[in-house]
Amino acid sequence: MRFLNPGRSRPVLPPVLAPCGELDLSSIAPLEAEIETALAQRRGVVLDASSITFADSTFLRLVIAIHHRTDLRIAAPSPAVMRLFRVTGADTFLHLYPTLEGALAA
Repeated sequence: MRFLNPGRSRPVLPPVLAPCGELDLSSIAPLEAEIETALAQRRGVVLDASSITFADSTFLRLVIAIHHRTDLRIAAPSPAVMRLFRVTGADTFLHLYPTLEGALAA
């Protein structure tokens, strides 16, 4: 579903968040806060995961929780993120896109 701006013909795109580096118990709080802020303003969020170098179960828990709450699109997951999703089976139900452009167009 796409939301249109009143009086405009362009779709309203979900906010894009692009965390980088390692996401684990000690570093997940800022991303969680950014997601909550984005969801307070709009329905749905795109997570550009291309610059995540490490992600643990804390990140996975956050992603699954957000997936259950709203339209979460994960764009360009890095090899580390894809490995986590494949090992846990999360790649079978999360909305994954090879590019940011693809996630925004979905």
